Amino acid sequence: MTQIQTQGAHRGVDVLERTLAQRYPQLEVRAASVGTAPYRHDAATAPRNGAEAHSTHQAGPLVAFPTTAEEVQALVRAAVEHGVTVVPRGAGSGLAGGATATANQLVITTERLTRILEVSPLDEVAVVEPGVINAALNAHLAPSGLFYAPDPASFEISSIGGNIATNAGGLRCAKYGVTRESVLALDVVLADGSLVSVGHRSIKGVTGLDLTSLFVGSEGVLGIVVKATLRLRPIPVARRTLTAFFDSTVVGAAGLGAITLSPVRPSVIEFFDTATLDGIDAHSGTSLRARGAALILIEIDGYGINEQAADLTAALTQAGGRVTVESALHAADLWDLRRHGRGLPTGHWYIGEDIAVPKSQLPRVYDAFAALEARFGVNISAVAHAGDGNLHPLLSKEADAGADLSVLPDELQEAATELVRIALALGGTVSGEHGIGTLKREWAALELSERNLDIHRALKTALDPNHTFNPGKAF
Repeated sequence: MTQIQTQGAHRGVDVLERTLAQRYPQLEVRAASVGTAPYRHDAATAPRNGAEAHSTHQAGPLVAFPTTAEEVQALVRAAVEHGVTVVPRGAGSGLAGGATATANQLVITTERLTRILEVSPLDEVAVVEPGVINAALNAHLAPSGLFYAPDPASFEISSIGGNIATNAGGLRCAKYGVTRESVLALDVVLADGSLVSVGHRSIKGVTGLDLTSLFVGSEGVLGIVVKATLRLRPIPVARRTLTAFFDSTVVGAAGLGAITLSPVRPSVIEFFDTATLDGIDAHSGTSLRARGAALILIEIDGYGINEQAADLTAALTQAGGRVTVESALHAADLWDLRRHGRGLPTGHWYIGEDIAVPKSQLPRVYDAFAALEARFGVNISAVAHAGDGNLHPLLSKEADAGADLSVLPDELQEAATELVRIALALGGTVSGEHGIGTLKREWAALELSERNLDIHRALKTALDPNHTFNPGKAF
């Protein structure tokens, strides 16, 4: 952007701020300033060591805090009127840079759209606003005997709207699917400020194209979700946690196939390689490595829980695992470690990935780590949602003293790209659940053909001809 264009964009934001103050005095709008700097980034693009001081002196975007769908419509119309682009934002917990913003943009945050509008046990649906936190929804649903299945690792802080924007996954995907499988209908504000309802309250419905699925996972580039009708499930009558420890990553990864070939369908299957167990022990002060060099952590649920546990124990023991049915107390600790115990390496450059492959190919991905480490001089570990083939590799390299950790060395980036290429060659994808945002656009181009990208751009232009929503994101 030239200096003249930058000045023009600043003037557009300034005029928009004045317009909003005049027309909608009840609506809180915070001026672009260093005070709104936290709204420049999401969890993935937050400043790392060495960049914090510079970031705190940068002006953030203009930020609006609507409390109704009508206010979201008004904000979008005013932004279009003044030529200001819009960044929709949920809780800011995203891991792909999908909510990054500049001082020349308007952030419309849904963090105050937090009403649970309806819970219908007979229809097994909930109708909610996008700012509802995932964990808060399930706490609200518990007395009804129902739960909302998608559970990203950030479920305690991530919002339903953000989960919808990225088609978030989580641990229970092995049995219950990702967010898309639990979204029946949406109300969406389009780029002209109009409000459209898509989908059906009924479980079945094939009238028209599946526009609901189009908006789920669209990362805010097509519209802003202001209401969602969600499919609920009965809380299982029982849940149980099993661990299977193995003598090596190779044996453990191969053992995953025994679960698929068994008659049991766990709700959660998580796999930890040796390096990940070492990392958890170092970060959390645990002693998982004393029990083995690889771990499959499993949750089963529903009726026949004892029979399920017996069948899984037999299958995993045959595959070389040392299986334990964990106590409820110990199980809670293990699941907390899965969500929060890994930590990030201090004094290291690092990149986190979100690749997915057909689950039969998981062992081949883990087999590739050693050669990549030797070739690029990096360290690689990965925890996996093994029930659906989604890995979260962490690639790291020890940083030089005083180095800016936000400026990644070429060899680390090249190793990450090569791992993406391996996933694609095995029939996989560059992102299983975190989205593309700004951080993975080059990788997405490795997966999507030019004709495919043309279709994406055509859909974007049809719904948002001025490219008002989240420009530069997703593709």
